[in-house]
Amino acid sequence: MRRGISGGEKKRLTTGMGKNYKKILSYSREDDSLLQLLLSISKLRVCSMLSFHIMDAGEMLVGPAKVFLMDEISTGLDSSTTFQIVKFLKQLVHVMDVTMIISLLQPAPEAFNLFDDIILLSEGHIVYQGPRESVLSFFESVGFKCPERKGVADFLQEVTSRKDQEQYWFERDKPYHYLSVPEFVAHFNNFGIGQQLSQELQVPYDRAKTHPAALVKDKYGISKLELLKACFAREWLLMKRSAFLYIFKTTQITIMSLITMTVFFRTQMRSGHLEDGGKYYGALFFSLTNIMFNGMAELAMTIFRLPVFFKQRDSLFYPAWAFALPIWIFRIPLSIVESGLWVVLTYYTVGYAPAASRYESMLIHVKESTIPEVFYCYM
Repeated sequence: MRRGISGGEKKRLTTGMGKNYKKILSYSREDDSLLQLLLSISKLRVCSMLSFHIMDAGEMLVGPAKVFLMDEISTGLDSSTTFQIVKFLKQLVHVMDVTMIISLLQPAPEAFNLFDDIILLSEGHIVYQGPRESVLSFFESVGFKCPERKGVADFLQEVTSRKDQEQYWFERDKPYHYLSVPEFVAHFNNFGIGQQLSQELQVPYDRAKTHPAALVKDKYGISKLELLKACFAREWLLMKRSAFLYIFKTTQITIMSLITMTVFFRTQMRSGHLEDGGKYYGALFFSLTNIMFNGMAELAMTIFRLPVFFKQRDSLFYPAWAFALPIWIFRIPLSIVESGLWVVLTYYTVGYAPAASRYESMLIHVKESTIPEVFYCYM
């Protein structure tokens, strides 16, 4: 569907679409089932395939795409819902100046009448392609007429069939003979609309009229530096929104380090004695375990973000490195703070080796134990 309209009609359609949007918003505020649907989607519960199809279609309709190829959009819907959807799509085509090719299986007459152009396919051939108003006149020119009480869509599906074609023959003064699909194609090429279409296709396209931005020359819409800046800004915003989580993690590791100081106090653990070596091993194991599992709270956040990341990456919003690099850079200072707090508060109070080199070695190993929580989640 794609047709030019006047300014007054465009204004009327825009106003009608605005009213439809208001109805949708009021419906979403009042209807509990839709609210439960949105909540279930946000919580990754099991939803019907129709709900996901509606979400995907809505996401594409508000995007930058200008051509939509839709196949069997009426599957699982009643005729009234199909009519409302096709009506809205027609308004969208006329107002937003987009092109849609929609295939429907046995559409209702009211839904069929909403289309601007018809493409009739049969046995791999285009039998007719042109305005919806002229499709019946084409078949009447070859001797077939749609009955008054017969739906046009049903007629178009049956007129090319060998079994059902004869009942639509209306030239009683001439004997009926079966018209195959290639014969229909030949008649269409000699028909006025078919000849006009052939003439339009024979005219080469004037590239001088093409907008410079129509041809995509780069893989991504903006430069790599701008992509990186945008991902940094988004990650910083997400970190500010999750500030409570990071404050809680820092507070938790501080409290656990204070508990470690009292449990493995150095006055109760003599260095240089074999029987106290197990206590030092226990302190080391407890330290590494707390540091490692302190970052597991971010696993749930990561799992929720991965579907969005995969979808945006496949849609060429940004490369994977632009998504991962800000996360690594922002998480490293946090891991340094957490490991530094633990080592500063527990190293000398537990009674490890007092040499500065051993202290630095402990700090490095504790810092390395935070790497899985930072990197493995995003690789």
